[in-house]
Amino acid sequence: MIDFKEQIAEGLARETGLEKNELILKIETPPDKKMGDYAFPTFTLAKTMRKNPAIIAQELKEKLEGMEGIEEIVVAGPYLNFFIDTKTLAENVLKAVVEEGDRFGASNLGEGKTVIVEYSSPNIAKPFHIGHIRTTIIGDSIKRIYKHLGYKVEAINHLGDYGTQFGMMIEAYKRWGDDEVIEKNAIPELVKLYVRINKEAEEDQELLDNSREWFRKLESGDEEAVSLWQWFRDLSLKEFERVYDMLDVEFDSFRGESYYSELMMKAVDEIKEKGLLVEDQGAQIINLDKYNLPPSIIIKSDGSTIYLTRDIATAIFRKEHYDFYKNIYVVGSQQNLHFQQLKAILKEMGYDWADDCIHVPFGMVSLPEGTLSTRKGKVVYLEDVLNRAVDKVEEILKEREETSGMKMDNRDELAHQVGIGAVKFQELFNQRIKDYVFDWDRTLSFDGETGPYVQYTHARMNSLLEKGGFDVNRPVDASLLTSKEEKELLQKLYGFNQVIVDSHEKYEPYFVTRYITDCAKIFNKYYTNTPILVDDDALKQARLLLVYGVKNMIRIGLDLLGIEAPDKM
Repeated sequence: MIDFKEQIAEGLARETGLEKNELILKIETPPDKKMGDYAFPTFTLAKTMRKNPAIIAQELKEKLEGMEGIEEIVVAGPYLNFFIDTKTLAENVLKAVVEEGDRFGASNLGEGKTVIVEYSSPNIAKPFHIGHIRTTIIGDSIKRIYKHLGYKVEAINHLGDYGTQFGMMIEAYKRWGDDEVIEKNAIPELVKLYVRINKEAEEDQELLDNSREWFRKLESGDEEAVSLWQWFRDLSLKEFERVYDMLDVEFDSFRGESYYSELMMKAVDEIKEKGLLVEDQGAQIINLDKYNLPPSIIIKSDGSTIYLTRDIATAIFRKEHYDFYKNIYVVGSQQNLHFQQLKAILKEMGYDWADDCIHVPFGMVSLPEGTLSTRKGKVVYLEDVLNRAVDKVEEILKEREETSGMKMDNRDELAHQVGIGAVKFQELFNQRIKDYVFDWDRTLSFDGETGPYVQYTHARMNSLLEKGGFDVNRPVDASLLTSKEEKELLQKLYGFNQVIVDSHEKYEPYFVTRYITDCAKIFNKYYTNTPILVDDDALKQARLLLVYGVKNMIRIGLDLLGIEAPDKM
């Protein structure tokens, strides 16, 4: 497609003598389309050209008149407003729609670059609860967006399968565990044990001492400790995989914290060799004053390691193993300090790639009565949320069947697609950094700016294409698309790639979510006001190709969010 912005910059460079790359950064997109598709503020040239910005704007307008692909240039004070020629826009966009197909909006921006995205990462022997939904769904969407832009992406589930809590789990199991009961209902039963030992440990120091001893045994490779730990891990993964299947979320690696236990001492030795460790009350720490950060413990006074120690070893391994362009951690905002310290330590160790380790934080989920806590047993299981969403949609579809008197062939499949999609969509509709209170009614609402609304719009467009006997390979006259809404839809198609690029730069899937929702709104307005299946065959085919393009874009957008696009609803 023609890059209209670049074309404008080339024209400005030719007439001003300034660098194109410098000028392109100054070209703006007006908030209101009445002000043009692009705008250039001439007051940025006032100093060098020694003229009033309004005069500069008028002179440039006269010189740039007749620019290819630009219908009109309007002077508005110090601004030059550029209006794209609708015919040129339509021809370029519709050509791309046909030629690019599933790759519409894609690019080779990331060619030759490997990106690691770490997300989800639940703790074994603990529930996969609603609090995990954010990292799982945001991370999966970031993975999909990066892939669409040509990056090689390694999706890693960095399981929480190490640490002192496993000493507590082993101690709890040894005291109160029942193999048969646990095998039947693994996670809930293990959670009961975990809640019980945390409660009783508040008044029983022996439980804490025994738990620490079990973790020490685990670190030293004690056969019984390792065997129990492996059992907890296998049971947990079996449970987790069921939820991942429901969400259509996949990983390339399940290497958890435990994988790096043997690599930790190598990292610690390197830190020692570089003279970074300082003893403090029996613990080994790194001073981070120069980064305005508190000191970081590397080895505790009892000789055990901490999460940060393992993350240092993990980052070094990933750089050596993958040679990553970016190492992205999709982890809650409460871990901000942890990742600041991690980057600072890597810099202190002399690794210039430390800044390529990117923490993508997100807000927290709470229940109406307070925050989620596994230790206190206050948990909403993610699987229960998903199942309830599917069941709710199933009820709605049954009501539709009864009202219409028509049986749906794919009701069960559709209930899954729309129910899971509704949960994902509401997670990805707002900026990730915002906290929110989980609410059943809001989560499962089918009114307003929702996943079901966008999915239904996609299905409506598909039905329209079927009724019209649409053939994507049939030539069309793009100049027939002249209405306001047609131009809006063409502009949306044109801007799709840039939205994906912006989303990947900011690690914000909600850019895509909002964009396809706006597209759905514009289309439904267009559908209401404009007859598509008209008698004029040339006009009908042009409009159907536009509908096809928008449908395809919404389908791709939903896929980037990890949401299915039903053909019938």
